[in-house]
Amino acid sequence: MSDKRKKRKPGFVSGTAVLFALAIALLSFSAIGSTRAALTFYSETYTAQIDVQSIGVSLLENGKIVGYRDYTHADNIWNQASGELLVLPEGEEWQIGKTYPEALSVRNSGSIDEYVRVKVYKYWVDKDGNKLTHLSPAMIDLHLTNDHWIVDDRATTARMGEGDPRDGETIVLYYDSPLPAAGEGGVFHETEAFIDSVTIKSDVVTKVTETRSTDADGWTTVRTVYDYDGASFVVEAEVDAVQTHNARDAIKSAWGVDVEVAGDGTLRLR
Repeated sequence: MSDKRKKRKPGFVSGTAVLFALAIALLSFSAIGSTRAALTFYSETYTAQIDVQSIGVSLLENGKIVGYRDYTHADNIWNQASGELLVLPEGEEWQIGKTYPEALSVRNSGSIDEYVRVKVYKYWVDKDGNKLTHLSPAMIDLHLTNDHWIVDDRATTARMGEGDPRDGETIVLYYDSPLPAAGEGGVFHETEAFIDSVTIKSDVVTKVTETRSTDADGWTTVRTVYDYDGASFVVEAEVDAVQTHNARDAIKSAWGVDVEVAGDGTLRLR
């Protein structure tokens, strides 16, 4: 949407014609939510060293499964599915500055203990789904809980706080403890939420591009275009897991990161 204001050049009879549109009321947004629950294939070296029955991981949104990938070793079969995140009730639209509950967590849906990694991506797209790299992912505020989740600062490109010069789209997190397989009775174990809310920052309404043009009669037209008008935001969550046996070497092989593993299984990035 745009605002138009017409001004006379100096030297002409004074007068101003103003055409004004309410920016906040007309600024439109939508969410294209998606999720990919992906499981890293652990190396054949480590597969040979353990008695694997199955390994699996599921992504939960507000307690409901929205994506999973489970491997059955005996049958060499992958069962997987993915769904959408951030789906509002029919008829409801996203509001700028409003905080929406969005608890994302992980469930061990396999039969062996595992370590879990999550990659979160946030960015903007146009109506055709093309990524808008000039729009700031930082305007998509995902609130991290920091509850047993470790941010991999070296792999993360997103802004993580005031004064952080980064403005990329990626956040990488590791759960700091082994996630046990289901015990007797088939009770699944889940992590604490790594994100618990999402907000589109109110600052988006201040991001404008202004152009000026002057016609033959000396009238200057000022056009203000709101940078985020009509854009859609995307949040993707990708989950993967590795077995806990020989954890340090397995994690290095699968994820390429160096970790320290304490006696109780607690994970720390090196």
